[in-house]
Amino acid sequence: MPVIVIASSKGGAGKSTTAVLLGTELAHAGATVTMLDCDPNHSLSLWASKNKLPKNIETVSDVTESSVVKIIKQHDDDGRIVIVDLEGVASRMVSRAISQADLVLIPMRATILDATIGARSLALIAEEEESLGREIAHAVVFTMTRAIRSKQQNGIETSLREQGIRIVEPPLMERAAFSALFEFGGDLRSIPSQGNMEGAVENASSFARAVYQQLAETMK
Repeated sequence: MPVIVIASSKGGAGKSTTAVLLGTELAHAGATVTMLDCDPNHSLSLWASKNKLPKNIETVSDVTESSVVKIIKQHDDDGRIVIVDLEGVASRMVSRAISQADLVLIPMRATILDATIGARSLALIAEEEESLGREIAHAVVFTMTRAIRSKQQNGIETSLREQGIRIVEPPLMERAAFSALFEFGGDLRSIPSQGNMEGAVENASSFARAVYQQLAETMK
């Protein structure tokens, strides 16, 4: 079943937040999800260590460059979605994980710096496509956005679309509830209230539906 890889060559772009929100929302919708923590910062494992792992989710840590492909294939079962949270550098592990992906998500904040460094992830995907002789579906996810989009974000989006790069809509907004997941564990429906919880749940749910739709189109 589908393998979704979360990749960005820049730290602090929101990879682990994207992975946790996507995994928990897909699990809430009934999917069985395995989440691989390949980031040396172990943010995903920190979230999972709170002993409030939502139903239908398992996490795997201590994934290495030599084992990442094997572990992905071990968990790539019928009815299961594998989500891989990668380290924030361009590395052999990142390339190996991308080679197994049905969809690569590239989180980035709406800044010129993030967009510039994010281009490295797009280059890695292009290299793997050339090596494998097939296309690897991918899309940009804007993270930590505001309700009113800046001119900078609009300009970056326009540039990406002109290059034929997909952008997941809606973006993930800057919300206290999203960061609180790493403090409390669980999902948006189990943590203590953090600001506008209804808005946070709707944002995360709509994001997960959009990703699932892109994945379904890719796997037709």
